[in-house]
Amino acid sequence: MRTSFLSTAGSALKPNEDFLAVNPHVALVVDGLSSPPELGSGCVHGTPWYVARLSTYLLHAATSRPHHSLADCAAEAISRVAGLHHDTCDLAHPGTPSSSIALLREGPETVDHLSLFDSVLLLDGPAGLRVISDHRADDFAQEEHKATLGERIGTEEHRRAVSALVAAQRPHRNVADGYWVAGSAPEAAYHALTGSLPRDGITRAAVMSDGASCLVEDYGVTGWGETLDLLADRGTGELVRRVREAEAGDPEGARWPRYKAGDDCTVIYCEFDAAG
Repeated sequence: MRTSFLSTAGSALKPNEDFLAVNPHVALVVDGLSSPPELGSGCVHGTPWYVARLSTYLLHAATSRPHHSLADCAAEAISRVAGLHHDTCDLAHPGTPSSSIALLREGPETVDHLSLFDSVLLLDGPAGLRVISDHRADDFAQEEHKATLGERIGTEEHRRAVSALVAAQRPHRNVADGYWVAGSAPEAAYHALTGSLPRDGITRAAVMSDGASCLVEDYGVTGWGETLDLLADRGTGELVRRVREAEAGDPEGARWPRYKAGDDCTVIYCEFDAAG
């Protein structure tokens, strides 16, 4: 598996809360969930600390345990990170650092995939294009979501609406009949969307945070197939450039209502040899 990748922060004023990791057979993107400061997190380390460690453990587990399921690998990684700070932080706090996971692993006969929360996997080949992402969170706090999108980015009204949205979502996070994210509970990994496809049915793939997939899902600038063509022909830098161009042309969210002016943007593009 050959890869190219890029990750850029959405704002010069905040650290990048995305993290990516690759090796010849594994590619993953972890996208940290931002928490409004007034809601707290219970953690002294912060989201960038969390995503860096989760990604490192995920890469190790998925690589060193090729016969373990990706859900098992994710559960192990979540558990190991929780063990690093359970003595110093309140991991039961609803705002404890958390993230999405989008993970691919190439094996001799299959390509395994795992999606937890809203990062996106694209898998393309002779059998067609598959788009894999976990959008169960969209079923909750819909009124607060609508209210947020009705305010202009940068205003106090928008800031308050985002805070109210996160507060309304939290009671539904990592509970039965709710939605699931990587946080401090290993069981979340077993609620991820997982699967395997024949290795000879995949020729190319992409792993993206929602700050990259928004080019299709929110802005409608390209389609999924066009996005893969763009990555193949022009590279990851061109995809990120187009995301930033769209954001810069709509800084207040008048055309494309959203939670922030610019999000962290991460993409990995993968190509597979015919012989594996």
